[in-house]
Amino acid sequence: MAEHDIVIIGGGPAGLAAAVAAKKAGITDILILEREACLGGILNQCIHNGFGLHTFKEELTGPEYAARYIELAESENIPYKLNTMVLDINKDKEITVINREDGLAMIKAKAIILAMGCRERPRGALNIPGYRPAGIYSAGTAQRLMNIEGFSVGKEVVILGSGDIGLIMARRMTLEGAKVKVVAELMPYSGGLKRNIVQCLDDYGIPLKLSHTVINIEGKDRLTGITLAQVDEKRKPIPGTEEYYSCDTLLLSVGLIPENELSKGAGVKMNQVTFGPEVGDQLETSSPGIFACGNVLHVHDLVDYVSEEAALAGASAAAYIKADGEKETAHAVELAAENGVRYTVPQKIDVENMKDKVTVRFRVADVYKDRFISVYYDDVRVSHKKKKVLAPGEMEQIVLKKDSFKEYPELKRIVVCTEVE
Repeated sequence: MAEHDIVIIGGGPAGLAAAVAAKKAGITDILILEREACLGGILNQCIHNGFGLHTFKEELTGPEYAARYIELAESENIPYKLNTMVLDINKDKEITVINREDGLAMIKAKAIILAMGCRERPRGALNIPGYRPAGIYSAGTAQRLMNIEGFSVGKEVVILGSGDIGLIMARRMTLEGAKVKVVAELMPYSGGLKRNIVQCLDDYGIPLKLSHTVINIEGKDRLTGITLAQVDEKRKPIPGTEEYYSCDTLLLSVGLIPENELSKGAGVKMNQVTFGPEVGDQLETSSPGIFACGNVLHVHDLVDYVSEEAALAGASAAAYIKADGEKETAHAVELAAENGVRYTVPQKIDVENMKDKVTVRFRVADVYKDRFISVYYDDVRVSHKKKKVLAPGEMEQIVLKKDSFKEYPELKRIVVCTEVE
């Protein structure tokens, strides 16, 4: 059985950033496992710009951003295996993999970094009545077919869901000569970034219909049309609001789910809101020596934050190796999300062993205007910052400094919440 200090599962932006950080922290025995034929992950099909503004202080396309990290990994001589599918991880950090060269093989790791990314929520979860004609794609599948395979997927398009991939594909399809008739969103707010609504819909005159959903699909061999209807507060269609749209293509952009089947197999404790692992401030999961970062941990809006988070996971895994896995949690404090905050990452902080500061990322549950983001140490409010707009599509963050805990030696709980005043 092959053995390595750190094995990273996933060669996308998270896996690459984690590998580079671990190498710079002094660990030389690192292996990246990637199931695709090349490194870079989902960025390879994201040919639009808008990446890298935080990390590289310039605007890059997805492949350009990926290329920067691939160059960094190769300059550090970090080995990787492509076309390699990880089948299982057990609690002893033994990884079962399969590829053409090695067949079925086992790899033993001292530390594992989970960086598998996320997948799209399938249509089956939507319960839309009708046949299953050709012409219905998830937005990411359509993006891959157009940007990597070179296929045109349709001429008359309706998009269900206003996640970022759906918004970007509305613009992409328009630029390829298709007519995007409408983007419909079940919720009363968009699931994507505000800048994407402006740049991908408003700039091209594409209507966005909030509180609407598809209630019928027509066509047997190829999609011929769909029926939209407005929904009430309980998200049930309102009779009399039906609108028919003729189209040959329906793109589904109805959310992303962290890719965590392997994490569950490794016995990692999962969070019921993010669908990713629960982690501490060093991004270590409930299984010692297994770390998680990027979209496998929680779905990010900016890849720059993925890289930043992954660098912490890489450095933390390196520290775990150097300490020979020995680490005592001196004072673990729970992080709780309340009153409009859906979740926090991390979910706990070791206030004695933490770094000088910890970035806590979270999303809110609804669109709020003129609200405060507040932080409580037990019952004492220590931070209270006003935000003009808070929206579920935009990830928020706060920074907790180690010095701020000195006056709270008995601290049990940190609460992150929104408040009206």
